[in-house]
Amino acid sequence: MKAGVLYGNEDIRFDNWEMPQIGAGEVLVRVKVSGICGSDIPRVLNNSAHYYPIVLGHEFSGEIVEIGDGVTGLSVGDRVTGAPLVPCHICADCQIGDFALCKNYTFIGSRIQGSFAEYLKLPAMNVVKFDNSISFEQGAFFEPSTVALHGIRLNDYTGGHDVAVIGGGTIGIFTAQWAKIFGAKSVTVFDISDERLKLAKKLGADYVVNTSKEQPEFCKYKYVFETAGQPAAMHTAFEVAGNKANVCFIGTPHEDLTFTPKLWENMNRKEFKLTGSWMSYSAPFPGEEWTLTAHYFAAGQLKFDDDLIFKRFPLSEIDKAFELYKQGNVSGKVLLYN
Repeated sequence: MKAGVLYGNEDIRFDNWEMPQIGAGEVLVRVKVSGICGSDIPRVLNNSAHYYPIVLGHEFSGEIVEIGDGVTGLSVGDRVTGAPLVPCHICADCQIGDFALCKNYTFIGSRIQGSFAEYLKLPAMNVVKFDNSISFEQGAFFEPSTVALHGIRLNDYTGGHDVAVIGGGTIGIFTAQWAKIFGAKSVTVFDISDERLKLAKKLGADYVVNTSKEQPEFCKYKYVFETAGQPAAMHTAFEVAGNKANVCFIGTPHEDLTFTPKLWENMNRKEFKLTGSWMSYSAPFPGEEWTLTAHYFAAGQLKFDDDLIFKRFPLSEIDKAFELYKQGNVSGKVLLYN
């Protein structure tokens, strides 16, 4: 088959790759659409791949074309996405449902072959079926939606309060939507891009704030979700949190992060609770993050919009897709198509 193969830093090519062979308990998926995740960018452009050559990609949709022995509940032709984490299911963390904390995991698209390919094999228990009303493009957005919902769950979220979402990227916009679905009194999205803020408002945010142009309202919000992974966004989260707030860092920083004593003291003086969020899994595996995304996408309450997509490429032009990130002008999701 053909795949986007990463041979070395900044060396990704559309090339021949061995066809996956499934075993018992596995399925083979013909990949239709695959999204480029922020975590894929340093793997391609900053020497962060685990090894070479490797086929990356873990945000995908497709249809089942082959089923291994022992697989039940799935059929050839099913429209599916898949949870990319493959935990061991036997360690202490897995036994209590903390699959993202598994020390013996592997991961589709970073440690084993991913979805930047014509075909992908995965364990049947990682497969998530979705309704025919959901497009394959929308199906490629399951994984970022589940990351957002996992942060909501970890932040002890309840409705009826004011919510701040710091960062208007794909995960931030899904976080804002989940907060609304589960009863937020109001949701405010903070970003430095008017374009992303316009989309956030279109998809349900009550208020938007461009922090490059206006001062955010401090000490107001009961629930704060940082989704950008940028130092300035993390600082803003500490400032906008209200007394006894719940603050969750979903974004992953890629540079050193420092706080002044005065800024850090916000957590002490307001007595807010701070938690991190890692990936998107709960028990029973892969978790409600995935089943609820399938449900609310199909119901139309979790909204999908064409403006979430920045640019589309055929898989054969994967090198051109990653060239965009070198230029630094990407705003939204880049999708690859078979």
